[in-house]
Amino acid sequence: MGIWLSAEQQRERLAMNAEKLMRLLPDNVPIQRAISAWLEAYNDVEGSRVHGEYLREQLPLYSPTAEEKPFYDEIAANLEHLTKKSVWIFGGDGWAYDIGYGGLDHVLASGANVNVLVFDTEVYSNTGGQASKSTPTGAVAQFAAAGKRTQKKDLGLMAMSYGNVYVAQVAMGASQSQFLKAALEAEAYNGPSLIIAYAPCISHGLRCGMNNVQEEIKKAVEIGYWQLYRYNPLLKETGENPFSLDSKAPEGDFQAFLRGEVRYSSLERAFPEESAGLFKRTENEAKARYERYKKLAE
Repeated sequence: MGIWLSAEQQRERLAMNAEKLMRLLPDNVPIQRAISAWLEAYNDVEGSRVHGEYLREQLPLYSPTAEEKPFYDEIAANLEHLTKKSVWIFGGDGWAYDIGYGGLDHVLASGANVNVLVFDTEVYSNTGGQASKSTPTGAVAQFAAAGKRTQKKDLGLMAMSYGNVYVAQVAMGASQSQFLKAALEAEAYNGPSLIIAYAPCISHGLRCGMNNVQEEIKKAVEIGYWQLYRYNPLLKETGENPFSLDSKAPEGDFQAFLRGEVRYSSLERAFPEESAGLFKRTENEAKARYERYKKLAE
């Protein structure tokens, strides 16, 4: 966020000096036209790059007057800020759902044009596998050795409540095209964006092996454990529904999917009676999430 704020301040100063120089320049000289075109494309990544390159070419071809020189020199010294910056913030679910949620919420609520990509491993992967607010009901993790008893926090739905935040939930193994579409839409959106990506890790104990993680991700979406969607606030401006549910209706054996991961199957071995009820709750909560998203899409 600090990097974005710094870049924005420097770009705003660059634009201010460009406007001042343009007002002093003779009418219709190439450098004036270049500045005018760049200012019009100021908030467009590709447009600011193209017109910025043209302005970069025109600068050394023009000899400024003494009055123009201070503004001319300021532009020449800050050419790296001609192109609008793309800023991405990367983090895990422990940060996004738990210890860093206050900061994440502050960023999303600020309206800043930054993109956030959350790798949702549903556990604190980098500190030993502790349960996080992203850990689903019934999953075994540190501090939840008998299975987590509360359901997974819906970070995406909370972000959508602001109304002006682009939000998507993706899963590469299930749909690379949906993931790419979400990334492109997030980048194009002039405001805060949040993409939550399902990311199984070694703490899941995949019986299929981590070399088959993309296949596991695909199964998670097919049986309804994880849902794919996109929420694009821009669609409201044209009277369209901003929410798009990209997952199909769940099908397959949900319980068999859970037993394919040690974080769930270990609970069944240690607490066979309790595990049945917790696993059913896990399935029901996943179904409820899908039905909630389905209603939003309608």
